[in-house]
Amino acid sequence: MTVSEVFLIAMLIVFSLPYLLWRLGRTDYFAPLVVVQIIMGILLGPGVLGAAFPDYYNFVFSAPVIQSLNGVAQWAVMLFVWIAGIELDLRKAWTHRGESSVTAGLALGVPLLLGSAAALVLLMQPGWMGAKAQHWQFVLGIGMACAVTALPILILLMEKLEILRQPLGQRILRYASLDDIAIWGVLAVILTDWERVGRQVGFLLVFAVTAALFRRLMRRVPERDRWYLGLIWLAACGLGADWSGLHYMVGAFIAGVVMDGDWFDQEHMDLLRHHVLLVIMPVFFLSTGLRTSWQVGGFAVFGAAALLLAASVVGKLAGLGLAGRILGWARGEGMLIGWLLQTKALIMIIFANVLLDKAIITNATFTALLLMAVASTMLTVPMVTPWLRRMGQAAGGR
Repeated sequence: MTVSEVFLIAMLIVFSLPYLLWRLGRTDYFAPLVVVQIIMGILLGPGVLGAAFPDYYNFVFSAPVIQSLNGVAQWAVMLFVWIAGIELDLRKAWTHRGESSVTAGLALGVPLLLGSAAALVLLMQPGWMGAKAQHWQFVLGIGMACAVTALPILILLMEKLEILRQPLGQRILRYASLDDIAIWGVLAVILTDWERVGRQVGFLLVFAVTAALFRRLMRRVPERDRWYLGLIWLAACGLGADWSGLHYMVGAFIAGVVMDGDWFDQEHMDLLRHHVLLVIMPVFFLSTGLRTSWQVGGFAVFGAAALLLAASVVGKLAGLGLAGRILGWARGEGMLIGWLLQTKALIMIIFANVLLDKAIITNATFTALLLMAVASTMLTVPMVTPWLRRMGQAAGGR
């Protein structure tokens, strides 16, 4: 068979198996379709399917096919991160900056500390830290992975729970938006390459100047042209960031952050996000699954995932519980918000992909982080739903 034919077999698997499992298994309550797609990517990877059926795996996922899939996945995730940057609304967070900064700081800081402690435990054993990492990069990277909240998936889950447009939902978006900025800022620090720091500083200076010019241009053109110019801007920023050593996903995020969401019709932006998730992000989930590894031992990987999950969940709930006490929230409100901000899939997986690309973590650590992201996201809706019922879906209408 030709490479094109095998590639299409892979695409057939990517889109059919997760959908059938999601629809026939009726998993939507605890595992939305995007979570099922991530799980299926893991199962189709070398550690499960490749180990059980090596001949089949090597036939379908040959080097040329994987190269083609990775190209699609790279553009898909750049689009997704770019949209996430555009949709950040920091003006509302600034309006409520006192409450938002306290909550976002504790929601990020406490799980970051516990995740960093878990990373120190992993450092005691070989096989977890990447070949090019320094100890501080590994510890900070793992700690931040435990603190991440996936803003786009949070939006999807809050839509499903029918609280997105309520005061509670809008508050949670403010907290998650501030944390999103911090996450990418910390990632940029982790990726600082002292051998190429001049190139990185130069890129950021050029970016600042061109971003100002780009914003002036975007205000003067109709919305139809803004979509095309935005994509050109995305590709240019991704190229510049990767050339400087920061990583193309950092470039994609800052390309979106300097763009205003009100430049675009909100319905069109929602449709674009939906179509990216539907049409090309499943390829990213598969390519992510193909990077999983169990080389340090299956039980060790699951043990590491459990340790990281505990640090993430306990840290997030403790941080929000403390914020609730400081700000005088209603009883149970901190627990509710803590579980919602626990959602990790996608953004944490993207974050972990960058750490793996830069050899800060190993494939085994990446697999543990991936399992942790899936588990934390699957816990969200089952844990939040009873709390919403108890609080009458009207917790803290501030």
